[in-house]
Amino acid sequence: MDWMTRLFHAVLGLTAFTSAALLPQKPLITSANDQTLSPQSSTPLPLVVWHGLGDNYKADGLRSIGALANTTNPGTYTYYIRLDSDPSSDRTATFLGNLTEQVQKVCHDLSTHPILSRAPAINALGFSQGGQFLRAYIERCNTPPVHTLVTFGSQHNGIAEFQNCGENDWVCQSWDGYLKRNTWSNFVQSRLVPAQYFRDPEDIDGYLENSNFLADVNNEREIKNATYVSNLKKLKRFVMYMFSEDTTVVPKESAWFAEYNKTSEEVTWLKDREIYKKDWLGLKWLDEKGLLEFKIAEGGHMQLSEELLNDMFKRYFGATRS
Repeated sequence: MDWMTRLFHAVLGLTAFTSAALLPQKPLITSANDQTLSPQSSTPLPLVVWHGLGDNYKADGLRSIGALANTTNPGTYTYYIRLDSDPSSDRTATFLGNLTEQVQKVCHDLSTHPILSRAPAINALGFSQGGQFLRAYIERCNTPPVHTLVTFGSQHNGIAEFQNCGENDWVCQSWDGYLKRNTWSNFVQSRLVPAQYFRDPEDIDGYLENSNFLADVNNEREIKNATYVSNLKKLKRFVMYMFSEDTTVVPKESAWFAEYNKTSEEVTWLKDREIYKKDWLGLKWLDEKGLLEFKIAEGGHMQLSEELLNDMFKRYFGATRS
């Protein structure tokens, strides 16, 4: 068994302890295939959905959410982002892969899609880690452009720790130790997906120097990327849901770009951070325009009710394109 194969099997064992894990979802309603976009101008904008860790683009729970989007806003064409046409390989890619390359692939797939590429704009819905990945899509390419971005329990400011392993889970414990000792190694940063959005406020220097993904898309390094700012400012609305009882994502406040001090247990909210005050991403600009929303979703990580989703679809993804 080669090194990468051993790594893959080990990472699968880490599903229970990785702090951004996506809990399996039961279908809310009957699953549905991709819808056909109506040429009528009143048709809602197409919707792209990026799932979270441990899920795949053909999962029944994800497809039921797309079906609900079409029920709520008839005529909605839903595209489920995938990194491989094989569902098993798509799931593997949520654990293993280089996020820079993965976002590049999604940029290519959406820009060449026969329907999405011809749309005036698209709406985007990200679950857990899929939320910050969609934001990276907007910042780095945004073709077709995103009109409204909604994220649920995403790790916009990263994860500050990996969840503890079970007492007798020796595989998990061995790799937990390896990750903690080698988080900033090139091997880990170019291969283990959750490590690429790991951010320890007590080791900012190591993060800024070695992070393969988050430090870049959050524009935290000394040289700022003006394109990231201008692209994010093109959003007509950016909505971030935080789960009130989220114990999977540490800190849960990362869903709102907040920072958590593990020692003092104090939370520094977005508006008190330099990323907002100096507007490294355009979040302050969006907020002052009334285009940035902070929402609470009651319950634990990825505990989504049909009522919550139905309200979200009606409120943010209807036919209005202003």
